[in-house]
Amino acid sequence: MIWNKAMECMSRDDMRAYQSEKLRDVVERVYHNVPAYRSKMQAAKLGPEDIRTIDDIIKLPFTVKTDLRDNYPFGLFAVPQREIVRIHASSGTTGKATVVGYTRKDIAIWAEVVARSLGCADVGPDDIIQVAYGYGLFTGGLGLHYGAEKMGASVVPASSGNTKRQLQLMEDFGVTALACTPSYSLFLAESMKEYGVKRSNLKLKVGIFGAEPWSEHMRTAIEESLGINAIDIYGLSEIMGPGVSCDCMFKCGMHVFEDHFIPEIIDPETLQPVKPGDKGELVFTTITKEGLPLIRYRTRDLTRLLYEPCRCGRTLVRMEKCLGRSDDMLIIRGVNVFPSQIETVLLNMSETKPHYQLIVEREHLLDTLTLVVEVDEQFFSDEIRKLEALSEKIRKNVESTLGVAVKVKLAEPKSLERSEGKAKRIIDKRNI
Repeated sequence: MIWNKAMECMSRDDMRAYQSEKLRDVVERVYHNVPAYRSKMQAAKLGPEDIRTIDDIIKLPFTVKTDLRDNYPFGLFAVPQREIVRIHASSGTTGKATVVGYTRKDIAIWAEVVARSLGCADVGPDDIIQVAYGYGLFTGGLGLHYGAEKMGASVVPASSGNTKRQLQLMEDFGVTALACTPSYSLFLAESMKEYGVKRSNLKLKVGIFGAEPWSEHMRTAIEESLGINAIDIYGLSEIMGPGVSCDCMFKCGMHVFEDHFIPEIIDPETLQPVKPGDKGELVFTTITKEGLPLIRYRTRDLTRLLYEPCRCGRTLVRMEKCLGRSDDMLIIRGVNVFPSQIETVLLNMSETKPHYQLIVEREHLLDTLTLVVEVDEQFFSDEIRKLEALSEKIRKNVESTLGVAVKVKLAEPKSLERSEGKAKRIIDKRNI
């Protein structure tokens, strides 16, 4: 179902003309209304008059997360405070919280792009959607909520947590669509047996999952365990929240709603644009946002853009599922390691569950990587030899994929802490 055919099926030439016009507008606004942007542009010897078309976007300086923290809390807002009707913020676990503000128009645009995302997932007015993302400062819950209401779907604002109640609501209300993190969806599937919920009693047909990286193998695991279509929705609070892009039912890349967000791919080392179709770091410019417009914001997410037409009929550019994040990437003895690589190995093994942690330590000036992974109940044994053999099998499979040594520790079924939000995969104990 295409929610907004005029914008989602626009020709490439018309989209470029539209983006050029909106880019000129946003550059003019930030130059005159945001001192930090004006200083950056002046340092680059740029004025608004130098940006005429979308091709000029590469002249503009990048924005990074530290810019938001350096201007904490409201220094990058482009409108007076009285026009801000909503404030969200990150948890601030790695420093000052990242604060974002929305005007009334921003909230309406956000609802629009989430409604489009739900259309991509074949969710419509006849559906009942359970939103199990957290409500509050995190953008997930309210973002999906407003978009679902705009779509006309019935919304169950369950928020996160209380797994038993989540399952009861799904069963009693006849929920057809679920929105949560992919790791929590697997936890829900795992908990069904414990709470006596039969898959045949659920009407669930689709899940809209995001807020953390997940692999195609995890998609398959979710679809098989819940009997649904698993759709990837992408967003980040700095740009808007969920709804920046989303899979359609063909699952061949997430459609970017580029009438609001201009995507680029750059080399994270040289900061230069890569060739079309090459992988690199995703950069976004918001061209319709009023409260917190961002110019060339470096997301740190690694992906590539696909411009070939999609079978669904949308002409919007697609972004592949993110390989990982350039700032979450682990470097172990000079080797780049992404959690998604390890997740893929584990999901290809029947003996393990997709619940794991990576512990990085430094011993005698050398980095060590330990993988703690849960064993499936049917393969967990009291026999030391069997466990040692399984540990060795996992180690060989992981090392052949990563090209780096790894220690493996097996954990009992359901012993690792479950996350109702973003799964904490990495524990880095190094003092770097």
